[in-house]
This record gives sequence, C-alpha cells and structure tokens, in this order.
Amino acid sequence: MTRAWFAAQWRDTPAMLTIAAVTTIASLILLLFGLAGEAAIRGGFVPGLVGLHVAASADAPFMLPFWLTPLSATLVHAGLVHLAFNLLVLALCGDKLERTLGWRATAALYLIGAYAAAAGYWLQAPASDAPLIGANGAVSALLGAYALLFGRAHARPVGPIPARVVAIVWLAAAWIGLQLLIGLAGLGAGAMVTVGASVGGFLAGLALAQPLVLWHYRGA
Repeated sequence: MTRAWFAAQWRDTPAMLTIAAVTTIASLILLLFGLAGEAAIRGGFVPGLVGLHVAASADAPFMLPFWLTPLSATLVHAGLVHLAFNLLVLALCGDKLERTLGWRATAALYLIGAYAAAAGYWLQAPASDAPLIGANGAVSALLGAYALLFGRAHARPVGPIPARVVAIVWLAAAWIGLQLLIGLAGLGAGAMVTVGASVGGFLAGLALAQPLVLWHYRGA
C-alpha cells in the first residue's frame, strides 16, 4: 500500500479511518498492558447505574462521567478477536457509507449508535451491573444504515417481502448470530453478549440512514 493510496483513503473516508485508528490504539494499549478489565469497570456502560450519581473516589479516582460511558465503552474490547471483528465490519460498511454520506454524517451516526446501543442494553437488562464494552453497538448503527441504503442490490425478494426488507433481516440476523457465536465460544474473554446493544444500534442506523442522506445532499 503506497502513500498515495493512504492519501486517497484519508481524503474519501477520514471519519472511518480516525474511528478505526483511535479504537485500535486505545484497545491494544488496554489489552497489552492488562488494563481492559479495569477500563471496563471505569469506562464501560453499566445499566444498573442509570439514574444514580457516580463520582470519582479514592478507590476509583479515574471513574469517567456516566454520560460519557457509552462512548468510552467503544474503546474497550475484551480481546483481540472482539476488536478485529468490529474493525472488520467497520471497514466493510464504513467505507461505502462515508463515500455516500460524508464524514460528518458518518461520524454522527457512529456516535449516536453508541448511545442507542447503551439504551438497547439498558432495555435488555436495566438492573445489570455487567458493563457494556466494545464498538459493537456503534458499528451496528453503520450496518443498519448500510443494509437500508445498499442491501437491496445484494438480495432478492421472497414472495411478497421486498428485497430491501430481506437484506435488512438477513444482515441483522447474521450480525447478531455471529456475536452470539463469539460469546458462546469464549472468544470474548467472558464478556457478556449484549444483544440489546446490537439491536439498539442497528435500529438507530435504519432510522437515520435516509435522513442523513437528505442532510448530506441538502445543498445539492
């Protein structure tokens, strides 16, 4: 890969490359230095803390503000497979999405997806004290938008069900199914599989895809 290739990628997809770089660097540092578990406690999203005031203390001096944890959770991964899996889907969906939506809309969708994932996890287990970590939910938002905008080209209708709906259902089922398999196989280092987070992010992507297209091309 030449410098010209990287320059072209940066010109066309700066949001995706920035998200991938920050996520990779932060996650690898935490994993390599054995800090991922501690980071999950201090920076993961915990549904059971919704509505409670959580502040830093002598025992936990680096506790992040609770409202920030849906974002900080995207930078903490349970293992290399967990990280690689999210980066792969980010690359596959993010490239085409950003070329269509632009970097601002893509970045906004990713950030909103992180909070939608936290909401989905809270609805799944509102009293849970198990922290949500990983970029699964934010990436799910990109996947949902990708399914709505581009899925029809890769699917066929099934009886009265339109091709777009078939593509959305298939991608959602495949994405959630793969995450369940990773969790069951123990590749997530014991991390809880949070289906609600993936569903929340995916639904946010479906809901925001077309409005973001209109926003991006509002001046055209």
